[in-house]
Amino acid sequence: MTDKQIVQIMEMRERGEPYSAIAESLKISLNTVKSYCLRHDIKPVDKTAGREVTICENCGTEIIQNQKGKHKRFCCDKCRNAWWNARPGLVNRKAVYEHICKYCGVNFTAYGNARRKYCSNACYIAARFGGGAND
Repeated sequence: MTDKQIVQIMEMRERGEPYSAIAESLKISLNTVKSYCLRHDIKPVDKTAGREVTICENCGTEIIQNQKGKHKRFCCDKCRNAWWNARPGLVNRKAVYEHICKYCGVNFTAYGNARRKYCSNACYIAARFGGGAND
């Protein structure tokens, strides 16, 4: 590695560029760039400076918001699922369909399936393969 490449590595890494981009632009091995940066403790600049920090609605962990994109309410999927499972009344279910079972004639509702024909797997099996009371 030349002195010029070392200076470029330091500048690019401090700007926050990943090892792979540095290696590709300087035509150096990825492992060479990584080992040099780790040996000399060259780290990217903190990208969280100036960003909005909010609190997870479920666990209270700090969330660093991205500058672009949707506002995050939860720190992870586990927290999101736990929060919504604790509040099922707040879920806005728009795709609830009412049907009449083609086998037993019972009225039933199905979420998210407008083409459902049977109220249960037992009615489907009985209608498809016979053996039910309505045969």
